[in-house]
Amino acid sequence: FSENISFKRYTQKAILIIIVVFFSLLALSRPQWGTKLQKISRKGLNLLVLLDVSKSMLAQDMVPNRLEKAKHEIEKLIDILKGDRIGIIVFAGVPFLQCPLTIDYGAAKMYLDVINTSIIPVPGTDIGAAIRLAIKSFPEKEKKYKVAILLTDGEDHEGGAIQAAEDAKKEGIIIYTIGIGTPAGELIPIRNAQGNVIGYKKDKDGNPVLSRLDELTLEKIALITGGKYYRATAGELELKKVYNDILKMERKRLYGRQFSQKEDRFQWFLLPA
Repeated sequence: FSENISFKRYTQKAILIIIVVFFSLLALSRPQWGTKLQKISRKGLNLLVLLDVSKSMLAQDMVPNRLEKAKHEIEKLIDILKGDRIGIIVFAGVPFLQCPLTIDYGAAKMYLDVINTSIIPVPGTDIGAAIRLAIKSFPEKEKKYKVAILLTDGEDHEGGAIQAAEDAKKEGIIIYTIGIGTPAGELIPIRNAQGNVIGYKKDKDGNPVLSRLDELTLEKIALITGGKYYRATAGELELKKVYNDILKMERKRLYGRQFSQKEDRFQWFLLPA
């Protein structure tokens, strides 16, 4: 009987069984690597955040400073979004589209993380230019589904904010304004490379510059466009109020940018098994 047994083939069969089990276990573990692109669509609004990154946003009447406070508010806003596309415009003396409208909230947070007062090299605060860039950054054909949230201390050095708000109203854009700072004002610190305060910003006459929250301008912008003005608070309740208003607005189906995720590769191991 043993003469009819091929030990060579028996060994080969055992090895093949081991290989099958090995590759099957690998396939069951669902290995993933690489990325794939996937289109997604949701019902929501187009929401642009306009963030002031001028040097006055380094004032520390908000903890730890105005800019970091504003960034934290934006991050919390992103966390509560449900299907709305969000984009970010940063501005000082000129505006810049930091993050185009997207449903990829993780990507929006990545763009937000790298924002600082050095991202715009042109000094000053031109709120009007930021609003005009927002008008261009929204879909042109729509006269609704468009909301902007302006976070700034309100100091408009160029004086074109009110006219820009009028133009935004014609395009169906509703602007909510959030004042970052206090009316009493605060000095603008100058820091060295190590982050230590080495002085305070001064005007051309050598006097320290006191940066004050200009609530009147922000109230006018919101009123013109049908939005509301809020002053930033420690509890950040103003964000919930803004988003509660946004939730009441009519929504449309938005087709977001493609985003990446891990690609399943189990079939590569299932096939040899």
